[in-house]
Amino acid sequence: MKLLYLVLDGAADRLVDKPTSYEVAKKPSLDSLAKKSKGGMVFTIARGIAPESDAAVLSILGYDPHKQYTGRGPIEALGAGIRIREEYEVAFRANFATVDDSGRRIIDRRCGRTLTSEEAKELAKSVEYINLGKYDAYAKVVATVGHRAVVVIGSDKYKLSGNVGNTDPAYRKEGPISVAVKSYEPVVASCVPLDDSPEAKRTAELANIFTKKVFEALKDHRVNIERKKRGLLPANMILLRDAGNKLPKVPPISELYSGKKFSAIAEMPVEKGIARLTQMSVAEVDLLPDKRKEYSIMLDKTLTLLRENDVVYVHLKGPDEPGHDGEFKRKVESIELIDECFIKPLIEKIDLSKIAILVTSDHATPYSVKAHTDDPVPFIVYSPNITPDGLSLFSEKECFCKGSLGLIDHGWMLLKRIFQIIER
Repeated sequence: MKLLYLVLDGAADRLVDKPTSYEVAKKPSLDSLAKKSKGGMVFTIARGIAPESDAAVLSILGYDPHKQYTGRGPIEALGAGIRIREEYEVAFRANFATVDDSGRRIIDRRCGRTLTSEEAKELAKSVEYINLGKYDAYAKVVATVGHRAVVVIGSDKYKLSGNVGNTDPAYRKEGPISVAVKSYEPVVASCVPLDDSPEAKRTAELANIFTKKVFEALKDHRVNIERKKRGLLPANMILLRDAGNKLPKVPPISELYSGKKFSAIAEMPVEKGIARLTQMSVAEVDLLPDKRKEYSIMLDKTLTLLRENDVVYVHLKGPDEPGHDGEFKRKVESIELIDECFIKPLIEKIDLSKIAILVTSDHATPYSVKAHTDDPVPFIVYSPNITPDGLSLFSEKECFCKGSLGLIDHGWMLLKRIFQIIER
């Protein structure tokens, strides 16, 4: 039995939201699948943790982030084609952002989501290598997609540490795991060491030097001058988060699941990094402004990979962004578009007597909160050999109240449970 693993990025809301995006969305294909499925809820990492996608995705693939995670930065870097020198380089996930003339107060953490990848790469050229003037240290900036980037801080002589805090105030580190902050002061945070080691103190100091130097380099950049002329927010700051100075040491995912052959369809650097880290084969897809075209491309690649692999993991972007922006209507529409342009033609083209389907999210991004939360997310599993639960639609409430698979406390328990069900 092959398994198609669909993850709708940030699509879940909170059970207390009335209504949720899933409840309002017109998604006949997902709802039809739910009626043939068993359901449940899962904390994608654990109760009390509002995760970022990287740790959550590792978790729902079967890895315990508390034991095997070293921070998002190195995984993001791997997805962008960068391998850091362990102990002497630290990688950060980064955002181009907008700050006021003081370089401190944040106007928008993502430049209004209007920064193009081409603009970001042009900005990155001016800061692609910065001499930090201390500890024989340097910083490298690599733009990835839109406002997103990877920053590597390194030293030719001194050891560094990933155990430092974020300059992005919207996230805080709890051990290696980065957790969304529900409310924060919109000010560029000072990077602080999270232990007393000289390596952590040195790294935090260098990150703060980088923050000052990058503002000076970007504030009058020609790209930002042109953006201001067009009434757009300048990208005059780079916010850092999720530092790490080594990749996680994890077994290949095929070893976790009896030699099954896994593949992934990935758009973002972090998803590509996770797939490479866990030794899945990767089919890369560009993030496109035309979501219909993007989902069509993903569908074609999904059908191809299903012929060649035992498990195909598909990460569908769309609902997370309007969740962050608190735009309920747009989040509903994004779920409807996935249903229309990916789920519907998928079900029409595959043989449901030979393929099981698991649908869930990597985390909740409720429109009511405008951030990732620690709420459990709904999931359904379809297989031709199971007795359905009698769900009337795919939603948080239906899966919580009627789902026979209950509430799973940790994401890394989910996939093993699903294989037990579909392989009976």
